[in-house]
Amino acid sequence: MRASGFRHVALVVHPERPAARELASRSAGWWEAAGYTVSTVRADDDTVAEGAALDFAISLGGDGTMLRTVQLTFDRKVPVLGVNLGTLGYLTEVEPSGLEEAFERLVAGAYELEERMMLEVAHEPAGGGSVERRHIGLNEATLERAAPGHTIRAGVAMDGRPFLTYVVDGLIVATPTGSTAYNLSARGPIVSPGLRALVVTPISPHLLFDRSLVLGPDERVGLSLLEGSAAALVVDGRPVAPVAVGDRVEIGVSTASALVVTFGRRDFHAVLRAKFGLTDR
Repeated sequence: MRASGFRHVALVVHPERPAARELASRSAGWWEAAGYTVSTVRADDDTVAEGAALDFAISLGGDGTMLRTVQLTFDRKVPVLGVNLGTLGYLTEVEPSGLEEAFERLVAGAYELEERMMLEVAHEPAGGGSVERRHIGLNEATLERAAPGHTIRAGVAMDGRPFLTYVVDGLIVATPTGSTAYNLSARGPIVSPGLRALVVTPISPHLLFDRSLVLGPDERVGLSLLEGSAAALVVDGRPVAPVAVGDRVEIGVSTASALVVTFGRRDFHAVLRAKFGLTDR
């Protein structure tokens, strides 16, 4: 927990929601009146307050905006507060009605930081002609078909050793945080965000072995496109690169972590019950 003393906050705003823009104006006014510098960017921008020392980043949108905020600021170890303007809001902490109260608690230092595991994703094109590119994700990395109506044939390796060839619409490698996102839609397991693990889940597999794999944090997953249709590498819902036959994608746990602001310990199981409308019989 930090006491007050920060002087620069960033507002990352959903680019297509008028309510997010209105909330950004309201938020900027609050911080500026309190004597703070405010940088406001759209969630689809490439940088936020480049070169500035940020003390907090505030996400104004849904879980997608929260993911993007983390991607824009993780390398500066910036704590991120999520304000929910979406539907599910697994990652966000407060609703718009509690905005000013949340800001007051930030200033007072009355908050906690929850550390979330992230992925490091390396993409190496075939032939070594292009430079290897690396990406960071909080939810998941997905190798998925680029053309509708066609499957891809993908090889999976564990720690450099061949494991299995999949004929699928795609393959998801998720974090525990991402286990309730795309992984869940593909019938993968729900994993407590307090764990450090990788979850590998096939999307519409054309083989008898259609189960997810839960791996340890020291294991690395290798993906390669063997033949067939073109594929795309997608990280946290954002396409980052086309993948050709022979390309290599390697996914493991990042040394970086996401720092999520909370106001008291989050009850993960209560969140699940609320989001899914679960009740006891």
